[in-house]
Amino acid sequence: MTKCYHCSDNCGTTAIVFDEKNFCCNGCKTVYEIFQTNDLTYFYDLQSGAGTSPKAIEGKYDFLDSDKISQRLIEFDDGTIQIVNLFIPGIHCSSCIWVLENLKKLHPGVTNSQVDFPKKMIRVTFKRAGISLKDLVILLARIGYEPYISLDDYDKGQSTTDRSILYKLGVAGFAFGNIMFLSFPEYFEVGEFWLDQYKGLFRWLMFAFSLPVVFYAGSDYFISAYKGLRSKLLNIDVPIALGILVLFLRSSFEIAFNLGSGFFDSLTGLIFFLLIGRFFQQKTYSFLSFERDYKSYFPIAVTRLNEKKKEETVQVYDIKRGDRLLIRNKELIPVDGILISNKAQIDYSFVTGESEPVKKNSGDKVFAGGRQTYGAIEIETLKSVSQSYLTQLWSNSVFEKDKATTFQTLTDSIGKRFTIAVLTIAFIAASFWMFHDSSKALNVFTAVLIIACPCAIALAAPFTLGNMLRIFGRNKFYLKDSGVIEQLALIDTAIFDKTGTITTTQSSAITYEGMELTAEEESLLKNTLRASNHPLSRSLYELLKEHNIETLDDYTEYTGKGVHGVKDKSDIKVGSADFVGHQQQSDYKSTAVHVSTNDLYKGCFVFHNNYREGVSEVFENMGHYLDLAVISGDNEGEKGRLEKLLPKLTPLFFNQKPTDKLEFIKELQANDKKVLMVGDGLNDAGALAQSNVGLAISENINVFSPACDGILDATKFRYLNKYILASKKAMKIIKLCFVLSLMYNVVGLYFAVTGQLEPVIAAILMPLSSISIVAFATLATNMIGKKLN
Repeated sequence: MTKCYHCSDNCGTTAIVFDEKNFCCNGCKTVYEIFQTNDLTYFYDLQSGAGTSPKAIEGKYDFLDSDKISQRLIEFDDGTIQIVNLFIPGIHCSSCIWVLENLKKLHPGVTNSQVDFPKKMIRVTFKRAGISLKDLVILLARIGYEPYISLDDYDKGQSTTDRSILYKLGVAGFAFGNIMFLSFPEYFEVGEFWLDQYKGLFRWLMFAFSLPVVFYAGSDYFISAYKGLRSKLLNIDVPIALGILVLFLRSSFEIAFNLGSGFFDSLTGLIFFLLIGRFFQQKTYSFLSFERDYKSYFPIAVTRLNEKKKEETVQVYDIKRGDRLLIRNKELIPVDGILISNKAQIDYSFVTGESEPVKKNSGDKVFAGGRQTYGAIEIETLKSVSQSYLTQLWSNSVFEKDKATTFQTLTDSIGKRFTIAVLTIAFIAASFWMFHDSSKALNVFTAVLIIACPCAIALAAPFTLGNMLRIFGRNKFYLKDSGVIEQLALIDTAIFDKTGTITTTQSSAITYEGMELTAEEESLLKNTLRASNHPLSRSLYELLKEHNIETLDDYTEYTGKGVHGVKDKSDIKVGSADFVGHQQQSDYKSTAVHVSTNDLYKGCFVFHNNYREGVSEVFENMGHYLDLAVISGDNEGEKGRLEKLLPKLTPLFFNQKPTDKLEFIKELQANDKKVLMVGDGLNDAGALAQSNVGLAISENINVFSPACDGILDATKFRYLNKYILASKKAMKIIKLCFVLSLMYNVVGLYFAVTGQLEPVIAAILMPLSSISIVAFATLATNMIGKKLN
């Protein structure tokens, strides 16, 4: 029988031969050609015959031709770019991730695809003119990853919950209990009773009960082990699957030839207890994920205009349909809405990766995730915000940096080597007992495979880091992902920006020196500052008296320099002396914001900085184990004050442009330094992105920068040293978990190899070891969390 190389269907007599391979139809041949053309034929080494026959999906997704239906599934559509999240149950290993994240090579219409492995979701960005949603779904189905689409689920904003583990746990528990009951005559050797004559029937009933347990409840272990071996990988399920298989075959052999009752009680008990451990892990992981998504959200807020058009800052989850929002320059749009202002330029690179701003006019729809780049705009919201969606935006692959996760690599490395060692020990121990006491050989072989499973090792890092992520979020220290904790623990150098980072503009004293501003000039100044998010702009904006809110004819913000506004042929520049055209030497010993109108210099606002509570203490404590420096775009007016405030010999750099900061960090990294950059998230975006860990100090919580790895609420600045030390302690907990797990396995292997451990006891102890590691990691990290309060 000739099988299709792509989907393994029977080709019959109409096989299509291409490249010396048989295909059942032109559809399968075309998919193969796509893989071959884009150098992705490695897919068949990992997933031989895994493609879906085009005949199986023909006409299945015709309902997606309806715009009304497809728009309910698409979460972003600006007329050019569309984004959709699809649930794909077939995602099971790293090979799947590799294929799905290379979709752009399979079709030019796909620009990006990102897999969320735990949730089995794929987020696909594609060009509307290049590929339709229907064609995208069919493409996924043909390469073996058919999405599960339920409009009811999408209407509710929920993905399908996988309850299969509950069903499998129920089947295993039911069968295990009945087999234990049927084993009663065997346990007590009731030969003198009438039950003895039914031993044969009971044994075959035990065999029957074991079938759904092995081939349904335990199927995941076989599938995982098989796919790992086919990919030439030894995963942690290989020894478990081998142990289950040996027990089942040996027990079936004994029943078939009436040699004994076998080990069906141990077999079903093994799978039952394994599933209990997996269920516990799944529930705990889901709990941590919930805490991450909904309680450790980044501190984004927005300015809402009330009925009297007064501005008020509100958290994003308080936004309701119909609210009118003020979106300032460079500010993220948190919800879908309708543009009220005359015009806008929206940068959707945060969502799509395309940096070219999209022009919008009054009445046009704007989408969450866009960033306004042309002054301030007003929008009317169409729906409430989704925190999980904004968190997903922060994790967009566009902003991912190549920061290797050492403990993930270490976990994989230990798991692989440990599996090899366990298999070797199991075969050697079984061979030894075959010659000394053959009755123990099978039990020893199976017990070794089960007791030494490295599951606990694999759980140490994700549970420790996941719980720390939740604890940090509870303490207003919001990190992008758990990998940032590891990177934070490795830093040896910390660089601080000054304005808006170690200083606070909320309580700064501000004085004006120069020519008096006219009412028209002050109104223009107020409306220009209204559009900016820089800390000095916000402080100065709050200081000025009320003026009518007017829409500017033109607005431009020059990073690190200042802002320029135009209204009715009058223009104003606000920023540094050079920017506004002031050529005289500055005599100001404090931060100054200069103003010029219509190219005429008017004067400046002088800020007498107040430093954040605990700055001296933070620098003093961090100086014991880190190299510290302050780098600022301001003049040296604060140098003397900083030298008194900070530890002696702390390097201070002034008059540094944003590019200078970035190059400074690059130079440190070239000398093998692990750099933490602490800034305000605006002028420091380049430096934050370049550093090993970039933290933004958030005071006006309405600015969110994807360049940073974490956001620290300004009120918690004095605890920064504690957070770094807590990250270092978390890494020690992971290492301790590794040691405890290895010690447990060594002790367990001793009893298993010497024949003192029954498989069913090993099956109970194995998930208990995983649970104990999770419990230890959770308890230890919670103790760290208590010290942060």
